[in-house]
Amino acid sequence: MRKHQILLVDDDPFILTGIGKDLENSGYDVRPAKSGERAIELIKSSHFDMVITDLVMGRIDGIEVLKAAKAKNSETMVLILTGYGDMGSAIEALRLDADDYLLKPCDPDELKLRVSRCFESLELNRKLKLYETMLPVCCVCKKIRDDCGREPGTGTWMSLERYIWEKAGISPTSTYCPECAAATRKEIGIE
Repeated sequence: MRKHQILLVDDDPFILTGIGKDLENSGYDVRPAKSGERAIELIKSSHFDMVITDLVMGRIDGIEVLKAAKAKNSETMVLILTGYGDMGSAIEALRLDADDYLLKPCDPDELKLRVSRCFESLELNRKLKLYETMLPVCCVCKKIRDDCGREPGTGTWMSLERYIWEKAGISPTSTYCPECAAATRKEIGIE
């Protein structure tokens, strides 16, 4: 299984090294960035499952890093770390879809727990999105259940042809794909 990719952003080299090593020892692939500018460059050019960013940095702060990460991929988990925590910054970060907020200095075990919970949430959201895109098809008769606009699992079962007609306005015709046509010709003795 692929390791989760984490971008760790902080202008304090001791934080980058300490937290980075803790997370790597927990099995994550960690990429450090010592400024908000560098973080945004990396976000634009690479994929990260999570961004852990300091809130207060130089010219580009953690809120800008959060915005860049979510703009590129709304699924990217973002955890804000700050030594300057106040209710206003926490509310602003959460309003902008930060997934968690933690005050520095933080206990390494607490950080690992929060990161783990974020990844559990990410995996659950990915599964839900996958399930939402699945079209229920009966494995015996091949009818399709149309759950559109209904509670999942309560839709109407209909033939593939009717489903295509209702959803796309296309009138399907029955025919053979090349493999089935060849098999049918062989079966009835026409080659």
